[in-house]
Amino acid sequence: MIYADYNGSSFPCPEVISHLQKRLSEGPFGNPNAVHGLGQKLIGEIEKARRICAEVLGAKPSQIIFNSGSSEGISHVFHSILSQTKKKKILVSGIEHSAVVHACKIYAGRGFDIHKVPVAQNGIVDFNAFKKLMDEHANDMAMVSIMAANNETGVIQPSKEIAQYCQKKNVPYFSDTTQYIGKTDFSFEDSGMDYAVLSGHKVGALIGSGILLVKNPEQLQPLIYGGGQECGLRGGTQNYMAIETLAIALKEFHSQKSKLDQCRKNREQFEAQIKKEFPEAVIIGDDSPRLASTTLIALPGISGQRVQMDLESQNIYVTTSSACSDNEEASSKVLKAMGITEEIGRSVVRISLCLEQKDHEYNEIYKAVCKTYKKLKK
Repeated sequence: MIYADYNGSSFPCPEVISHLQKRLSEGPFGNPNAVHGLGQKLIGEIEKARRICAEVLGAKPSQIIFNSGSSEGISHVFHSILSQTKKKKILVSGIEHSAVVHACKIYAGRGFDIHKVPVAQNGIVDFNAFKKLMDEHANDMAMVSIMAANNETGVIQPSKEIAQYCQKKNVPYFSDTTQYIGKTDFSFEDSGMDYAVLSGHKVGALIGSGILLVKNPEQLQPLIYGGGQECGLRGGTQNYMAIETLAIALKEFHSQKSKLDQCRKNREQFEAQIKKEFPEAVIIGDDSPRLASTTLIALPGISGQRVQMDLESQNIYVTTSSACSDNEEASSKVLKAMGITEEIGRSVVRISLCLEQKDHEYNEIYKAVCKTYKKLKK
């Protein structure tokens, strides 16, 4: 089996599995907020994990809020910013994850105006259009939400430039870094972002774990109320074992970052081979900066879902960014925002590997894709 859907979810990394096997066998277990010795030992492990995560992410330990993942973090950011402002405009891109899209819908129903930054066909937000919208509406701009890297295309956005302009206009900037962290180098301090998020299952930690990064924690308002955990900013007994896996997975990524260049070379070689074999093939965002291990590919006229199913029959697991409505295939909202045609949009499949990819995997995927395309073109 070749699993090529790491943008959807990674496997727990080997170090996490080893830790959990020992942890579940030996303990300790308890409530980390208890004053007895077991509780104090558990809270000590949480704080140790917080320090490790902060070091890897280029943040201060006080800027790390542990939670259940990016969706919770996104809701928390929107709630915190928008519950404390009289400004009524929100600026987003057209390629945001559903968690941001749905948050915007909720707050649009509460009287906020949503403004969208256009996106070029190469998958990058139009920075000049962004600046124009900021200049026109900065006095009433409550927040900006533009992701760091897109989950479908892998295209990396100019988040540092966006952050600098938000600072200039004194507008809070949240960036969905779910796909960015763990797939390329990242420093929260250097990013200039006010808020960022991480999901554990994207980086090799346990599903249901995550981090909200907050530049100024004293400005954050809790979304979940409880017994004062996470300095009163996120209630509920901490999932201490999952938190421990966050530190392990992030530390492991940090030690493996040198493999990013080779991953990128492998991806570029794979894409070049596909284009040579099928000149009509389209690599979405191929002229833009992208994550090292993400390819969104289409052969116009061939259903991406049929490609996905045929590859699965060959024991290769990819995904398609197509959305279905009434059993009809349709291009995703991300590709529509980019101006990608329906013919191409219906044809895409996403291939996403990890830093630990085996040397043979792209070769096996290439052979399988060629076999599938030739079969379905008939």
